[in-house]
Amino acid sequence: MSPCITLRACAALTLAVAVIAGASTPAGADPHAIPGTAGATTLTDVPEPTRPAFYEPPAEIPSTPGTVIRTEKADNILDPLDVSSASFDARRIMYSSLDREGNPIAVTGFVVSPRAKWVGVSKRPLISLAAGTQGMGDRCAPSRMIQQVREYEVAFMSSLLIRGYAVAMTDYQGLGTPGTHTYMDRVDQGHAVLDIARAAQKLELTDITAKSPVGVQGYSQGGGAAAAAAELAPTYAPELALKGAAVGAVPADLAPVGKNLDGGLNVAFELYATAGLLASQHIEPSTLLNPKGVAKLRAIENECVLELFNSSGLKTSTLTNDGRSISDHFADEPYRTALAENKIGNRAPKVPVLMVHSTMDDTIPYPVGVQLNKNWCAQGVSVNFRPSLVPTHAGGIVPFNAAALSWWEGRFAGIKQINTCGAWR
Repeated sequence: MSPCITLRACAALTLAVAVIAGASTPAGADPHAIPGTAGATTLTDVPEPTRPAFYEPPAEIPSTPGTVIRTEKADNILDPLDVSSASFDARRIMYSSLDREGNPIAVTGFVVSPRAKWVGVSKRPLISLAAGTQGMGDRCAPSRMIQQVREYEVAFMSSLLIRGYAVAMTDYQGLGTPGTHTYMDRVDQGHAVLDIARAAQKLELTDITAKSPVGVQGYSQGGGAAAAAAELAPTYAPELALKGAAVGAVPADLAPVGKNLDGGLNVAFELYATAGLLASQHIEPSTLLNPKGVAKLRAIENECVLELFNSSGLKTSTLTNDGRSISDHFADEPYRTALAENKIGNRAPKVPVLMVHSTMDDTIPYPVGVQLNKNWCAQGVSVNFRPSLVPTHAGGIVPFNAAALSWWEGRFAGIKQINTCGAWR
């Protein structure tokens, strides 16, 4: 059920990333270039395999974010024989969202809710659980991986369901639907996380209504997505009864993350981010990358996370036109401005935040998490920051999820969290 069979496989659970690459030559205004719209093509024009009909967006996408476009029963969510369907209502969903430029897009995902009546202090909570890195290919979408009993997030989702919470998980923009997945784009990911919560509240699930308390949670890529959602919620989704954000190993600043990844075991995450952010900002890859670099992006566009070791040890200086690494371009425009805009920590969530980061994270450097904590604290955010001593990025996901489970109980009970900001000024 989980890909954590070996330490090497566990490393694949890491998410991470890094970088914007490319010069600022915008693509045309052709709407078919927008991931998540009908007929969208990929960044490198590599053909995408035929996808199930459910994942094809309609020609006209509702402009109201969180509108349910279609649903279907989701089988094999918690077990291959689908025995769990007697206890849980699981649905695959397509819903509307907005990309970073305000264009309506179709996003897919799934929602699972216990069938039994909720007996907790509050109304039944809904957790928008942002997935960690899945890869770039449509076949890697969480709602497809979980159907094949290959989604590693199911272990953490199950812990939430056992407590009676409903769980929604987005596939993000362009993952499952046409076009390139906009991996690590702050706004795209934050919108997708908030809008699946809006859509889930419209499904008439047991004890889930528009007034249900909502939480956002995620680790690594998911941590970045959930953190972005918390920052965007006050203006983008103020009607949601958001009670908190539990985030782990947040890649808040892509520049140091990219530098750390280059030439290492998980350099594929940097390549995923390069493809994703070039796609979201309409940048032509060949303005930065040489033919070998463009070919590499073409290869990773259909890659899933367990194939990330195909790129291990690759130095991105071999992929660029001028022989400098991708991260070396960060000090130059337009990358410096683009990276600054994509940074998490410049906006203040209005809800309590739990943040966990391993001091021995080998993918997203611990100082990145410390700085995010300081940035939020300086803006008056209530942050409970918990450094972890469990080695590696993959290892850090275990203490994060354990901490989140008990932390949510306090948030949904209305208990004020312990604010640790005073220890980090």
